[in-house]
Amino acid sequence: MRLFWAMVARFHQPAQVITTVFGVTVLLGTALLSSPLATTSGKPANWITALFTATSAVCVNGLTVVDTATHWSVFGEGVIAVLIQVGGLGIMTLATVFTLLVSRRLGLRARLSAQAETRVLNGSDLRRVVGKVVLFNLLCEAVVGTVLTLRFVLGYGEPVGRGLYLGLFHAVSSFNNAGFALWPDSLVRFAADPWVCLTVATAVIVGGLGYPVVFELRRSWRRPGRWSLLTRITLTVTTVLLAGGTLLFLLTEWTNPRTLGPMDGQGKLLTAFFTAVMPRSAGFNSIDITQMHPSSWLVTELLMFVGGGSAGTAGGIKVTTLGLLTFIVWAELRGESRVNIGHRRLTEAAQRQAVSLTVLSVALVALFSYTLLVLTPHSPDRVLFEVVSAFGTTGLSVGVASTVSPAAQMLLTLLMFVGRIGPLTLGSALALKERTRRYELPEEDVIVG
Repeated sequence: MRLFWAMVARFHQPAQVITTVFGVTVLLGTALLSSPLATTSGKPANWITALFTATSAVCVNGLTVVDTATHWSVFGEGVIAVLIQVGGLGIMTLATVFTLLVSRRLGLRARLSAQAETRVLNGSDLRRVVGKVVLFNLLCEAVVGTVLTLRFVLGYGEPVGRGLYLGLFHAVSSFNNAGFALWPDSLVRFAADPWVCLTVATAVIVGGLGYPVVFELRRSWRRPGRWSLLTRITLTVTTVLLAGGTLLFLLTEWTNPRTLGPMDGQGKLLTAFFTAVMPRSAGFNSIDITQMHPSSWLVTELLMFVGGGSAGTAGGIKVTTLGLLTFIVWAELRGESRVNIGHRRLTEAAQRQAVSLTVLSVALVALFSYTLLVLTPHSPDRVLFEVVSAFGTTGLSVGVASTVSPAAQMLLTLLMFVGRIGPLTLGSALALKERTRRYELPEEDVIVG
C-alpha cells in the first residue's frame, strides 16, 4: 500500500494509470466470466460476451448482450457485482487522487481557489479523503441494501437469503450507477412500487452527485450561502434536468398504451420521475424503452449525454459542464467579456475545458454512430440511442447491442471503455497541462457564423 501511495504521489500522467487500472480489471473480469462456473449452462461463455459484460460492469455501464438473470450463474453474478464495486470505487478514488494532483500542479492562486471550492484539496489529506470516499460508498450501499432486502422479503415473499442477495446486488448496482438487474425486464415489475423505485432512484442520484458535493452538503447543508460554485451548479442543473425530464416524459408518454397509459396518476408520476433519473447513467428501466415515443428517446439521449456530477459514479459530459456552457453562452449573448456566475467569475481555463470536452464528446458520438451504422442494419435513431448510452455509461438499450455482429459489439465495448475513462482522463489532462505563454501574438478577428 505504501508503494501505491508513493507511485500516486509522483504520478503526472493520469491517462496512463486510469487506462491501465481499468484495462487490467476488465481483463481479469473477462477471464472470470469465461469460466464454466460463471454460466448457468456450465459451458464457458463466448469471449466477446465475457469481455462485453466485464467492460460494462467495470465501467458501471449496464449494457448487456445476454440476460444477466438467466445467462450468468450465482458465481457469475457475484463477479459482476464485484466488478461494479471495483469500478465504482475506482472511479471515485481516482477522481479524488487526480483532483488532489491537479490542485498541487496549479499555481498558488488557482490552488487557493480550488481548495475553497472543494474544501478537501490538501495533498497531505489524500489518505483521509480516499478513506472517506470508500466509507461513504459502503455506508450508502448498506442502507440501500437494507431497505431493498426488507421490501423483497416482506413485500414479495422472497426467502431471507434470496432477499438479501437481491437487495445487496441492486444496492451496489444502483449506487454505482451500473444498471445491472437480476430480472429479465429490469425493474418493470416494480414500476408502481415506490419503495423499490424511489430507493433505487435516490441511490442513483446520490451516487451521481460526486463526492465534493456530497461532503460539502454534509458539512453545510443548512447554509446554502456558503456552498461552493461546484455544489450550486451541480444541484441546480441536476434539479432542472430531473424536473424537466419528468415533465417531458409525462407529456409525451401520458396516453401511450404501451408505457404510462394504463397507469393511474400516481403511477405515471412515479414512473416518469424514475425514467428521468435513470439516464443520469444508471440504466434501470421500469417501462419498456423500445415502446416509448421517438421524442422520449431524444429526451433520454440528451439526459444520457449530460450524465451526472463530477467526481462521482455517473458518466456523460457532467452536469457541471452543461452548467458552465449555459453561462458561457448567456455571457456571449449579453456581449459580456467575462463569464460571471453569482458572485464569482469563471476562469478562462474552465471555459476552454468545458467547450473542449463537449466538442470532443460530440465528435466521438458522431464517429461511433457512423461506424455502427455501417456495420449494422438498424435505423439511425436506434443506433444513436445505443451509442449515446454506451458513451454516457448509462446502459439503457433499445435492443441493438444484443442483436449486432461481434465486430459491432467490440465497437460498443471500446466506446464503453472510452466513455468511462475519457471525461476523467481528459479533464485531468487538460488541467495538468495548463501553462502560461510568456508572449502574446497579434490579434485578428475572424467572422463567426
